[in-house]
Amino acid sequence: MIKSMTGFGRGEYADDKRGVVVEIRAVNHRYSDINVKMPRRYSFAEEPIKALVKNVAPRGKIDVSIQVDSVGEDETRVRLNLPVARQYHDNLLRLKNELNLQGEVSLSLLAGMPDVIRSVAEVEDEQAILKSLSEPVTRAAENLDAMRMEEGARLTEDILYRGGLIADTAEEIEAYAPSVAENYTAKMKERIIELLGSGSGATEDRILLEAAIFADKSNITEELVRLKSHIAQLRNIIASAREPVGKKLDFLVQEMNREANTMGSKANDIAITNKVLNLKSEIEKIREQIQNIE
Repeated sequence: MIKSMTGFGRGEYADDKRGVVVEIRAVNHRYSDINVKMPRRYSFAEEPIKALVKNVAPRGKIDVSIQVDSVGEDETRVRLNLPVARQYHDNLLRLKNELNLQGEVSLSLLAGMPDVIRSVAEVEDEQAILKSLSEPVTRAAENLDAMRMEEGARLTEDILYRGGLIADTAEEIEAYAPSVAENYTAKMKERIIELLGSGSGATEDRILLEAAIFADKSNITEELVRLKSHIAQLRNIIASAREPVGKKLDFLVQEMNREANTMGSKANDIAITNKVLNLKSEIEKIREQIQNIE
């Protein structure tokens, strides 16, 4: 199954402590580049989350956004450090008596002393938190994958269509190519006869030699055979795809373009040149589509 590297997926989760919303956006990229944006307190879960996403999308630039909202009691608790408060109280009373000072050791005074009252974050089970994050990430990744498969099907249809156009044009070139040498031979014969006259064996030999040289230089049979082989490989790779094939297809299209360029440089005929330009145009369109394939 051909997959696009472009897509979007969303997943949600809620329990008695938190609600989680995950959004994943993916675009084409040569390698795997996964970025996770989430509250700092959950940073311990970043690598497991990346692994979940990479399992679904092994290639591409992927941004994962995780929003967490508390729905139960606040996870921050206020703690009274009673031993410290007693020490402050006893030491302040001692200071008052030793120096014969006025005033009382009041509640407001003690409450303002360092470390008497502290706010601390509730310690949570990391495995429970990871579960509450992993579930919506998995759903978002599955939705992303579904969109990538849909887009991949559209890309596949277009690539195969253009591959068919290339195959048809190659057949047209193959059918027309023999007449190029024949036309050249006829024109060469006319020119040589005009210059040297006719009826001599030397003239015929000269024509045959020139025609043979031209036919050899302009022969594109090998390029056509290889191009048709590449088209067959393209169809086979797409039909049998069970893993990412974007890089294989990209290499294959480069080879197709190489054959088209060689044909263009060897063909001394305007009709073939025009058909080669059509080939290159369709090959370039396929190349652009393949850039989005995983």
